[in-house]
Amino acid sequence: MKIIAVVLIIAGLVTIFVPSFYTCQAHGKAIQLPGGKSIPMKCLWTARAEIGMGVLLLAVGIFLFPSPKLESRRFLSVLALILGIFIILYPTMLIGVCMNPDMPCVVLMKPILMLTGIVTGALGLVATVWNFIRKSKTE
Repeated sequence: MKIIAVVLIIAGLVTIFVPSFYTCQAHGKAIQLPGGKSIPMKCLWTARAEIGMGVLLLAVGIFLFPSPKLESRRFLSVLALILGIFIILYPTMLIGVCMNPDMPCVVLMKPILMLTGIVTGALGLVATVWNFIRKSKTE
């Protein structure tokens, strides 16, 4: 379980830092309105949401690492599974990224976040199944 916790911590750090550097705004791109005002593209909002997911995932990994109780490991495993699903959903369906396939958010941020979400969800599923088939030491 400690290996899964370490991988979840790394996935949380990736989910926090990748969106910070690979949005269109980080590369100096924005939507120019006719009045001359510029507004951020929707990948910025995806990045901000993913940073929140990354912080939660980092906390799950940190709390899962020393957790001695089976019930808490079960809860944290289910939470990791849910976070993995949302890490995938934000750039694909919930908020999305830019439409232009040449933008850094489409080329780098989206695939990295999807891979991180798949790994997180898979590890959460494995840990959930493992913790639910295991008997508690007190039982």
